Amino acid sequence: MEKNYCVIMAGGVGSRFWPLSRQARPKQFLDILGTGRTLIQQTFDRFSSFIPVDNILVVTSVRYKELVMEQLPELKEEQVLLEPLRRNTAPCIAYASYRIKTQNPDANLIVAPSDHLIIKEEEFIKQIKNGLSFIENNDALLTLGIKPNRPETGYGYIQVKKKVEFNHLDNLYKVKTFTEKPDLEMAKIFVDSGEFFWNSGIFLWSTSSILNAFETHLNDISSLFAKGIKLYNTEDEVHFINKIYSECKGISIDYGVMEKAQNVYVLTADFGWSDLGTWGSLYDNKNKDSLGNVVQGENVLTYDTQNCIINLSDEKVAVLHGLDGYIVAESNDTLMICRREDEQQIKQFVTDVRIQKGDSLV
Repeated sequence: MEKNYCVIMAGGVGSRFWPLSRQARPKQFLDILGTGRTLIQQTFDRFSSFIPVDNILVVTSVRYKELVMEQLPELKEEQVLLEPLRRNTAPCIAYASYRIKTQNPDANLIVAPSDHLIIKEEEFIKQIKNGLSFIENNDALLTLGIKPNRPETGYGYIQVKKKVEFNHLDNLYKVKTFTEKPDLEMAKIFVDSGEFFWNSGIFLWSTSSILNAFETHLNDISSLFAKGIKLYNTEDEVHFINKIYSECKGISIDYGVMEKAQNVYVLTADFGWSDLGTWGSLYDNKNKDSLGNVVQGENVLTYDTQNCIINLSDEKVAVLHGLDGYIVAESNDTLMICRREDEQQIKQFVTDVRIQKGDSLV
């Protein structure tokens, strides 16, 4: 039996990409890169090239079930695990891990977000296969760390300790610390030190290693999901999950497990990664015209405009004059114009629009 499984986490609402990303259709279900494939489809394509399709699970919100089935018709309904409430990544991973344990207790898991950009796919797959080989032979919680090329304040960082000898790999380390998003001065220190790598949020481990870690560090969550060991893959699973999610706390896998466990390792790499979490990260990863503009939209005319990211529908004729360093984005009769440097305020914009204009616009 094939032991390698992939869990794609696809429950986020992508509010920092508003107004393009909405609660009804968040960014993982959008083709924001203009490739003809949505982000979740690109993620699926990447992993299905070397993981059997039957061994790929998607964990998402119950409200996105139809979107997942529509965009990934290769999946059977039982491969889409539905969360009734948002509870962050730890419960999501616990659910998938217990489910897979009932199918194959010797499974190795890759856990990955649904909405990341990977430019160098061959290098990515090579590193994932190296990681699978390591966790197959070691009781280890492994994450992928990205070599930073700038002092980025929007990512978490992983500090490495000593190099680990395994199969002639020269990029495997024991983890010293995880650090939350730093300010700019601290990010510069991190990058200059050479000891820090961006935290990609991509993990590899055996089912037994991660479930042991849950029992040790998040026993309240572990004991909830363990109660259903005879219910997974049966018609009673949905009722059980709906019940325990209301009792389950929300916590990230980084904070709940990775920052506390002793058997945490990182495989450092550079495969053209971005979490595409913001308009700014999209701007960084798109081709620009001679004035530094990224323009999506067939009928956009710009004059004395530079360093902007413009995302407008093809039907809309728009004339922009005298802008420098702005986000101009429109979707479903909603228009947002915001300085790129102030994009962290978009979450607040979304909250204000919800309060003043209603949920239908967010």
